[in-house]
Amino acid sequence: MGELILIRHGETEWSRSGQHTSHTDLPLTPLGERQARALAPLLADRKIALTLVSPAVRARRTAELAGLAAPRITPELREWDYGGYEGVTTEEIHRTRPEWNLWTDGVAPGPDAHPGETPAEVGARADRVLAEVVEAASRDADEDIALVAHSHFLRVLTARYLGLTPAEGTLFQLATGAVSRLGTEHGQPVMTAWNVTLPEGLFPRAVPDSPSGSEGVVPS
Repeated sequence: MGELILIRHGETEWSRSGQHTSHTDLPLTPLGERQARALAPLLADRKIALTLVSPAVRARRTAELAGLAAPRITPELREWDYGGYEGVTTEEIHRTRPEWNLWTDGVAPGPDAHPGETPAEVGARADRVLAEVVEAASRDADEDIALVAHSHFLRVLTARYLGLTPAEGTLFQLATGAVSRLGTEHGQPVMTAWNVTLPEGLFPRAVPDSPSGSEGVVPS
């Protein structure tokens, strides 16, 4: 494999407000769409053999606007299930749990369909994605693989790639519309770039695209 390229989706209303967003399927804001288009020049010189994308609209739309060809929907790339904290900000949680920390405490239980995940459960899911990446890389040894997903999940995945615990994903702040890269040096896993964005003044101008917002996405 060349490198593992991590892409966080563009801005949504809840990412702007700081509300925890896992299964709530929000679209990108106008700024989020501009951030997604701005990914294209950051990826232009990469040879990407495979793109895996979260099922969420915000991730699929980001992949489309970034110009990533035929991304494969991968349910394991969904965001951390926040359970009872879906739509709630950290500030609001701290009013009743002032010492609460997502990375060590997990979340409050949610409804049956979205009960919430522990850090260990998110870490296990990240490990499964990394195993899929390793398998795919064996077929395209010199090309990159891109993952288009969500902040907390990609931070956990980065920690696991580097041999750290899921909770140590707290070390890797990740902005909307950012590109990061994981690779190797002397056979050891390393971070080769992190949280790279194009300055807003250099964002490309919008161009017409498909009205569906999902053309070119294929199922896993």
